[in-house]
This record gives sequence, structure tokens and C-alpha cells, in this order.
Amino acid sequence: MGIRTFHRDRPSATLPLIASDARLVVWPGVGAETANMNFVDMQPGEANVPHAHQSSEDTIFILHGRGSITDLTNDVTLEFEEGDVVHVPPGVRHAVSANRESNIVSVGGPCPADAALLRSAQPTGDT
Repeated sequence: MGIRTFHRDRPSATLPLIASDARLVVWPGVGAETANMNFVDMQPGEANVPHAHQSSEDTIFILHGRGSITDLTNDVTLEFEEGDVVHVPPGVRHAVSANRESNIVSVGGPCPADAALLRSAQPTGDT
């Protein structure tokens, strides 16, 4: 397989436990071996289901908005805003919240891809 391009508006699957609009753009479901890049538009007041990636680091680049991430393992909440990068080490239970009067637009995801989390992906029919 050679180089491919993908578009955020044509994801092959979504991941509702992350947000109502969480699109899987690059992930094993499209042939990536270890990469994972999601596009997420989390609406004000929305939060994802608390979760941990046992063998993956989660890196999230905030393109727009302000929110917070709670580190449930260490009982810490950090605020973030547009331009920030959030990094979650493997095994840290966390949850992102759009709780600062703004939607949050971000790209990123756990690498290597979190196979257990991806089992809850919902196919869209797009490629």
C-alpha cells in the first residue's frame, strides 16, 4: 500500500464515547499499522466517557476552544485552550470536558492505536 490521503469530513467510523462528533480519520480500520488520528468537535457542556489507554499515549492538539481534562488517576484537573497540546501517559484514566463555554475542536489520539477502545467505533460507510 502506498501513500493515501484522508479528509476529516469523510471518516470511515465515529467514536461516540469520545464525543457526539468524534471522527476516526487515520486508524487501523483504514489500514494504519500503529497511527491514530481523530478529529473531534465537542459541543459546550459535553464530556467524554472516562477512560484509559493501557498501552498508548494520548496526544490531543486543541485547534479551537477552551475546556478541561481531568486526570482521574491522580485527582487533578487541568484547563486548556486553543493552541495547547494535551498529553496523557499510558494507563492514566482521564476525561475531556467542554466545560468552559466553548466547543472544542481537536485532532490527535492514542498511539499506538488503542484496539480495545476502537472496538466501540461506529462505521459510517465512508472511506
